[in-house]
Amino acid sequence: MAKTKTAYVCTECGADYSKWQGQCTACQAWNTVSEVRGISGNNTKGVRGIRFEGYAGSLSEVKSLDEVSLAEQARISTGMQEFDRVLGGGLIEGSAVLMGGHPGAGKSTLLLQAVCQLAAQHPALYVTGEESLQQVAMRAKRLGLPTKDLKMLSETSVERVMQVAEAEKPRILVVDSIQVMHVADIESAPGSVSQVRESAAYLTRFAKQTGTILFLVGHVTKDGSLAGPKVLEHMIDCSILLEGSSDSRYRTLRGIKNRFGAVNELGVFAMLEQGLKEVKNPSAIFLNRGEDAAPGSVVMVVWEGTRPMLVEIQALVDMAQGSYPRRVAVGLDQNRLAMLLAVLHRHGGMHVADQDVFVNVVGGVKVAETSADLALLAAVVSSFRNRALPQDLVIFGEVGLSGEIRPVPSGQERIYEASKHGFTRALVPKANAPRKPIEGMKVIPVTKLSDALSALEEF
Repeated sequence: MAKTKTAYVCTECGADYSKWQGQCTACQAWNTVSEVRGISGNNTKGVRGIRFEGYAGSLSEVKSLDEVSLAEQARISTGMQEFDRVLGGGLIEGSAVLMGGHPGAGKSTLLLQAVCQLAAQHPALYVTGEESLQQVAMRAKRLGLPTKDLKMLSETSVERVMQVAEAEKPRILVVDSIQVMHVADIESAPGSVSQVRESAAYLTRFAKQTGTILFLVGHVTKDGSLAGPKVLEHMIDCSILLEGSSDSRYRTLRGIKNRFGAVNELGVFAMLEQGLKEVKNPSAIFLNRGEDAAPGSVVMVVWEGTRPMLVEIQALVDMAQGSYPRRVAVGLDQNRLAMLLAVLHRHGGMHVADQDVFVNVVGGVKVAETSADLALLAAVVSSFRNRALPQDLVIFGEVGLSGEIRPVPSGQERIYEASKHGFTRALVPKANAPRKPIEGMKVIPVTKLSDALSALEEF
């Protein structure tokens, strides 16, 4: 009988502790430390006699760093450019990819579309633990996908999945989802931290030994606090998140972690009756503006992964209805909004302390970088003064606490992207202004917030 060892793991950040405690000292979260019971490390046979030794399938050997082969690993395209972009250029043999997202976001649909196309050239096995084979087949028929070459298995036991995988020898293995998988040696129920962690560990080790491309599907609650994806992020090679509200037709696939490519890459898909269709020009869908210019609306250029993207930001400034003015930011950091309003008052001479300020990024895009600072303040000023800004104007730049306009990375590429979409004027930091003039584009460089406000007065 294999010995079991008990540990306590934080479901938010994955930190380990020797005993239970109310607060995680790593992420400062309360009541997130759960008990995990796993198999002792001296059990090398793993699940039902399958021996786990090294990731290469043999005993590990010590090598000096200069002896390691630097040959670039070949990538397999999924058939979707947006999917390949987020993965870093395609799939790599022996990699483990975790796809997370809210229930109903389209994780199973996207993977089914990709695997059905890949199965024509590479052996693929799709393991479904939540849906029946008939449900998956009906979805594939509704989407018009080729189903002849894809092997299916309805199973929740990790032991059985690995036995079938050893017999079928698939090049691509999809497990949907990791929350319903269970290992017989673990006493806890499926979906617990122990089961999710051990199931993923066995599947990942199998993928590394055999060179199989492994996809794990993980569900996330509204606040992203489910134990599965948070614990698994330390084990897998690539973690991607499919986001999108149920009332929106667009879905964004964002890279959270990637050992084989850049992180924070963004892929955009549209949910149609035929499934998820990639949007190759995201700026076009996020710039669906009205014909008449409205106060409080301006276009900014954000940098997502390796490409620029134009999005519209809107602001509404109105007299506060209560004793405490509201500060609401959708798609932006609310704390940064409060800080920028203080900078606007101190260095711009504009008092909005008695006003409600609402800011929204159109299209459900979440902007995390600081290049949106200047565009945000321009939208607030436009709404406060009730004066519309020109529709051919694009703005980007970081605003410092002393009122200076700081440059942002890839400034000239952002200006070129705006020029391609028909914008003729750009308000940018002076350090990001191009040395050579761009045909059809008037660049207005600024160094201080007061200079930017003066330039907005002239429009």
